[in-house]
Amino acid sequence: MRGFTLFFLVLLGTFLIDQYIKLLFVEGYYRPGTCIDLELHYNKGVAFSMFAFLGPYLKWLQGLLILGILLFVYHEGYIKRYAFPVGLLIGGALGNVYDRFVHGGVVDYVAWHCGFDFAVFNFADVAIDIGVVWLLVMIYFFPEKPETK
Repeated sequence: MRGFTLFFLVLLGTFLIDQYIKLLFVEGYYRPGTCIDLELHYNKGVAFSMFAFLGPYLKWLQGLLILGILLFVYHEGYIKRYAFPVGLLIGGALGNVYDRFVHGGVVDYVAWHCGFDFAVFNFADVAIDIGVVWLLVMIYFFPEKPETK
């Protein structure tokens, strides 16, 4: 039960922080910089605008993917062992798919342009990336020990 509570709190916290920051930009916040501009962008696709051609179907596909991942990690018991990183991953994913339903695209706002133009991203993207890296480190460097009887 403790693992599920931690998972849910991290998911909720990630989602709420993400949505609050995005609201600032939707309401007009803008800050240019030397290497990074903080400016509003709407991404109709996924990373680097891939799959934008799917249009309104993309949000439904992503919603189903998130549901599938959630069911998988719950069924396999991963929420207990990996509560924090899975909470980051699902919370960020829900934040981005929520944007698709409410704003018609993901609200992005961190635009890197120092030396080269990089993808524009947001807090949810960072949470997803941290969650994935954290999971990979735990799985490959700290594997679960088999139970001895």
